[in-house]
Amino acid sequence: MDQGTRGELISRLAEAIRSVTTAHPLRVAIDGPPAAGKTTLADELAVVLRAQDRDVIRATIDDFLFPRAQRYRRGQYSAEGCYFDAHDHAALCRVLLDPLGPGGDRRFQHAVYDRDADTPSSPPATTAPADAVLLFDGVFLLRPELIDRWDLRIFVSVPFEQTVDRARDRSTAPAGSTADTAEIERSWRNRYIPAQQLYFASARPTDHADIIVYNDQLQRPAWEVRPHSSTSSVCRHHYRDPDAS
Repeated sequence: MDQGTRGELISRLAEAIRSVTTAHPLRVAIDGPPAAGKTTLADELAVVLRAQDRDVIRATIDDFLFPRAQRYRRGQYSAEGCYFDAHDHAALCRVLLDPLGPGGDRRFQHAVYDRDADTPSSPPATTAPADAVLLFDGVFLLRPELIDRWDLRIFVSVPFEQTVDRARDRSTAPAGSTADTAEIERSWRNRYIPAQQLYFASARPTDHADIIVYNDQLQRPAWEVRPHSSTSSVCRHHYRDPDAS
């Protein structure tokens, strides 16, 4: 399968965004499993778009979590709790996605929760320009509750086993901390990966993605643009079986 450089991928995604025309801010979902590289990809894309004088709103699902007691009411390692109890989708739509969507007033908030303090957050509302781009990264973004809120849907695909390795690598624990490694392993094996498997089985996110980025090789990624997508004319088409991830 053909692959490109990191810069080529970001350039293609920026072209894809420019190709989509809406009468309201463009809402871009950047979905994928934990440790797939969603946040990094969104940040890289934001740099390029801002250099092209596009107003970019960056937001993440981590700022729309429910309080910890609610997230873990089924248990710390519950996959069902991760999928069903973790995120406040109603608030996400109310304060961010709907105001930026058709008929919205463009006055939005980028967060409702402070993860460090485990308390609600209410930043001042901001008015977005009509031609702004929302780059929103997170897990489970192409589920039924949210699927119609996106104008462009990107899925970042990485084999689940590789996400475990990346989670270990990015841990800030002292080198050789077996306790931290064991906790990462348990969280991924019992909560995060089974939750993703539940997501794939129930929502089939790659079926709804406009673009799939295969991010297992960070500096040599590949991408697939779906034929039905409005972006297909500006991005090279690469194919790889999404079920392989």
